[in-house]
Amino acid sequence: MTEHYEVLVLGVGNILWADEGFGVRCAEAFHKKFKPHPSVRVIDGGTLGPYLINELMSAKRLLIFDCCDFKAEAGTMDVLRDADIKQWSSTKISAHQGGLNDVLATAALQGYVPEAIAVVGVQPLTLDDYGGSLTQLVAEKLDEALDLAQAEMASWGITLQPRAPDEPVEPLADHSLELADYEEGRPDSREACRIGDVRFFPKKS
Repeated sequence: MTEHYEVLVLGVGNILWADEGFGVRCAEAFHKKFKPHPSVRVIDGGTLGPYLINELMSAKRLLIFDCCDFKAEAGTMDVLRDADIKQWSSTKISAHQGGLNDVLATAALQGYVPEAIAVVGVQPLTLDDYGGSLTQLVAEKLDEALDLAQAEMASWGITLQPRAPDEPVEPLADHSLELADYEEGRPDSREACRIGDVRFFPKKS
């Protein structure tokens, strides 16, 4: 039986495509910064899409981290709520993005209507750096994203407490996907093509 929570904190995106991994890195940073709360579940949703439906439907409220097309300058941060959510959920800013629009629509057909949804998002700078990490501009927005999330959850009556600086933290996913390990194992652009798989590039005649 699925356990129910007041709030599901969900990071979505694809860490293989630069700033598209922003949501996942936010969830990772959130998990490391704040102590576990009995009413809150934190998930690295990655590109799981429809596989997340049971997790979504187990929560009264949803707080989602993602990169968003605000039609604004790269690095712009915002929190989307209510009517803004429809625009976010129906827009894919990248061919690689696993959007949640179908998941939310399927959940609605099953009678699930969350009490609140908030999306903490950033306007990406780069999405076509295959195997790349967050750009510096977007990486510098992680702390701001966590502050926005903490404030949003406080408005829902959820008070978050910081972890002790030396507290050991189990990763949300496999440790090789954590930002530090991912960066350490990422090949240089001179060793690995960063715009796709060279085996499938058009051949020059």
